[in-house]
Amino acid sequence: MNILDPQGPIGAAEKTILIDSVAIMLAIVLPTIVAIFAFAFWFRQSNTRAQYRPDWAYSGRIELVVWSIPALTVLLLGGVAWIGSHQLDPAAPVAGTGSPVRIQVVSLDWKWLFIYPDQGIATVNTLTVPAGAALRFELTSGSVMNAFFVPQLGSMIYTMNGMVTHLELRADNEGNYQGLSAHFSGDGFPDMSFDVHVISPLSFPDWVAKTARSDRVLNADSYRQLAQQSLATTQPTYRLDDPGLFDAIATQKISPAPGPKLTTEGAQSYLGASDVR
Repeated sequence: MNILDPQGPIGAAEKTILIDSVAIMLAIVLPTIVAIFAFAFWFRQSNTRAQYRPDWAYSGRIELVVWSIPALTVLLLGGVAWIGSHQLDPAAPVAGTGSPVRIQVVSLDWKWLFIYPDQGIATVNTLTVPAGAALRFELTSGSVMNAFFVPQLGSMIYTMNGMVTHLELRADNEGNYQGLSAHFSGDGFPDMSFDVHVISPLSFPDWVAKTARSDRVLNADSYRQLAQQSLATTQPTYRLDDPGLFDAIATQKISPAPGPKLTTEGAQSYLGASDVR
């Protein structure tokens, strides 16, 4: 999950903004650190050449330096962040090879559901995409607010119940990467991660055909079972029986989960901490 090793154009652009921002900030930080040591050395007690001016009160030149350099730095840093962030609008289309892949994402307690409506399949805690293709994500939450993030692809984005957010990404290189939840959502939050498999465009139809032969079927009933609070110890795949399932979740036609509840282990830990206090 190394953000400094991007595997797509969005991640690469965000890395550039990060490095540029750090470099601009260091333009003030490093000279300030050097000046601290230089002043301490020059105005040491043993330095007879240092001038002692007890009546000194003001210097326009010093004020100009003290205020102009930080002001210019803030303007430059703000400009980089403003322009870069607007160019990386999460919903802005990303060019890719072949047909775009539409993926509907539902965050649950504590697992991720990925629905491929055009392919008629769904997966839990594993995301498989073809290299080079534009990835069009539609995201919502079946419970509390969460955040979807694949560090090497870029653009963390929130998932919220009752609404849909949009995210455009692209993965350029084949390989296995990691995604995670970036917003605390209860006891199972630390384990709420998912695998990202980027495969060749020629292998993607074979993977879809294999997944479509799954014995599990995803519909409103099986979704309600899946949405119950639990940690996914496996990565099941499904045949999508209801193409409108995501819309039903996003519009709350399927009632949202009540949210994380305190587990037995969590309750015992909390009571133990209370006893200590």
